[in-house]
Amino acid sequence: TVTKVVVEMPSFKVSLLDYGAGNVRSVRNAIAANGYEIEDITTPEQIDEAKVIVFPGVGSFGSAMRVLKEKGFDGPLRKYLSDHKRPFLGICLGMQTLFESSDEHEEGQDAIPGLGVIPGKVVRFDSTKMTVPHIGWNGRILHKESPVLKHVSPLEEAYYVHSYYAPITEENKEWILSSTTYSGEHFISAVQRGAVVATQFHPEKSGSTGLRVLKGFLEAIENGTLEQTENLAVDPQAKTELVKRIVVALDVRSNDHGDLVVTKGDQYDVRENHKEGVESGRGGVRNLGKPVALARRYYEEGTDEIAFLNITSFRQGVIEDMPMLQVLEEASKNIFVPLTVGGGIRSYSDPATGQTWSALEVASRYFRAGADKVSLGSDAVQASEEFIASGGKKSGGTSIEMISNVYGVQAVVVSIDPKRVYVNSREDAAAEHVVVELENGQEGPNGEKLCWFQCTVKGGREARNICAVTVAKTTEKLGAGEIMLNCIDMDGQGNGYDIALMRAVSDAVTIPVIASSGAGTPEHFTDVFSKTNVKAALAAGMFHRKEVEIEAVKAHIRDHGMPARSSY
Repeated sequence: TVTKVVVEMPSFKVSLLDYGAGNVRSVRNAIAANGYEIEDITTPEQIDEAKVIVFPGVGSFGSAMRVLKEKGFDGPLRKYLSDHKRPFLGICLGMQTLFESSDEHEEGQDAIPGLGVIPGKVVRFDSTKMTVPHIGWNGRILHKESPVLKHVSPLEEAYYVHSYYAPITEENKEWILSSTTYSGEHFISAVQRGAVVATQFHPEKSGSTGLRVLKGFLEAIENGTLEQTENLAVDPQAKTELVKRIVVALDVRSNDHGDLVVTKGDQYDVRENHKEGVESGRGGVRNLGKPVALARRYYEEGTDEIAFLNITSFRQGVIEDMPMLQVLEEASKNIFVPLTVGGGIRSYSDPATGQTWSALEVASRYFRAGADKVSLGSDAVQASEEFIASGGKKSGGTSIEMISNVYGVQAVVVSIDPKRVYVNSREDAAAEHVVVELENGQEGPNGEKLCWFQCTVKGGREARNICAVTVAKTTEKLGAGEIMLNCIDMDGQGNGYDIALMRAVSDAVTIPVIASSGAGTPEHFTDVFSKTNVKAALAAGMFHRKEVEIEAVKAHIRDHGMPARSSY
């Protein structure tokens, strides 16, 4: 006898409100991973016809509301949401647009009106009191029981990335599904009233936890239980904590045979040398694996974030760089943590055709392929030099400004590649350079204790007369949302992060800093987190070579009294 297995198909398709900003590919993939088909909303009429709407807002509040109005979506969306009976899931900015207004506007301008479904105004975190944006994995304090969270433990962290938040007020209390605390600020992290649900966190970037949030939402629509919530008693003293992020970097480039591989530099040299047995001549490009397969492995092992750093020399530009775009597209199919991509993101012209692409257009290509953040290197140093030369005036035309104005500051990472310049005294360096005292055990080769950190461009091949602290501060003013801080001297050495550099930069800016270059043991992570203000630490070679497991690093961090995300 043959037993027939009947697979129950979903009774509806998910209508996706993709207004054209940022990475919604991951949302599509997360919905597909739960077994549902997607229909794109392209006309206002489709909003009224929809069975369920998912609105993944990415970018700035003003640009989102402007596009909704231009497309004629705002009126039908308000009507769809008016009685709270029709299933809706807003994500991040998709939640914020439900409020009456937002302060995310140019200085001196009026608050921007929202959809006005929930009472209250979205406001900015105070950067004098905390690092802004709020980027990383944080917890949730439950205010209601909901079928949306049926498959998720209250202890599981979710991924946040935002500079603005919705404060809790008497008028919006009945909407609150969960709240979260960040550096003393208590804000709304999820809402639900009837069938209208929205989250400040990103389910599609919250790993297995986020996939199960989506599962709970879609399953509850399927079985008719979505509106069955129950209020919970909330401890007014309850707090959540932003965890220390572990980021894995994959340096990707073509090897001598034209294959795209993950490699690793030794003070930025990616070719094998005497350490690998090369006695003479030029060694081959170190091949540590295929990018998508390695990224998937790190996702399964619990990395909090993945950075693809394209270190190929671009002759024609990233628009023609189909292999890297394909890497992102493939990776985002089954990797549900944040993906950063760097390399070649700049304005350029094709000499053969004369066609010009802006850095914004290049970044947009990467976002649509699955990137959540783009990393800018040489372009950021040039922008800093121009900003200083202009007396601190923004031109509006730098890569940082163009991308952050459309996608939000949280989408722009500036990668700084400095090297040490040793000095005998602080007076030996030019007045504009910040001289730091090196950590005990991290002195120069001749015992030098003082240095400034000179920025380089073109993959470390060209030094510029500007220091790392200055570039970090100026790029923050231009609209960067995060700093990835490398150190050529420490790269690939496995002797720990440059503590003096990490401390100097993380103390000088109010945006998050990711420590990079030099990790070789779990102690190096604990060291940089305990001695500096960095919010994340990145490593590559030690993970690629399986010398240390990601969970061993997190266990060491927890053992030293600091929070790290658990894999569920």
